[in-house]
Amino acid sequence: MRIMAEIGLRARMLVRDVMSSPVITVNEETTANHVAELMNKHGLGCIIVTNKEGKPIGIITERDLVTRVLAKNLKPDSLKAKDVMTSPLITIEPSETISEAARKMSRLNIRRLGVVYKGQLIGLVSSKDILGVMPELIETIQEKALMEGENMAQTIAEEESSLAGYCDRCGGWSENLRESNGEFLCEDCRAELESEE
Repeated sequence: MRIMAEIGLRARMLVRDVMSSPVITVNEETTANHVAELMNKHGLGCIIVTNKEGKPIGIITERDLVTRVLAKNLKPDSLKAKDVMTSPLITIEPSETISEAARKMSRLNIRRLGVVYKGQLIGLVSSKDILGVMPELIETIQEKALMEGENMAQTIAEEESSLAGYCDRCGGWSENLRESNGEFLCEDCRAELESEE
């Protein structure tokens, strides 16, 4: 039953499960050559641009540098990040499913989304991140389809009985609280409890 619940959870993989974090950012006044240096130093395909208040306002990808600097034969140290970036930065919440992220990317013809939680940029998710977990998800869905109907019903009942709120044990916020011995526990605390037993 526990294996089934884990498969059920993995089949509903969320943006927070695959996003990269923390995100490297630059101020909008940073020169384009410094942006390129940072991307090279950290092995990044993109960098997020923030305004003076630190809010994300755009993204600079390798393609932006090629089309807006190199192809126009402009001097990279004469251009600011705000001149080169693609704006606005399209975002998604960490609790969204990766299939929703993929749909959004496909619809808008982009390959990266900023991940924002309570107004703060907490990560970045790319089409490459999503593709990296797709084979596992396909296998998971196939395994799930082969399981007995009784186990499926049990998993559905378990998933429907989860709540959002604060864990009675650790006090942390969870969108997956379940009742255990009269307490509402998060996933981590339930796992700890099971390992103690």
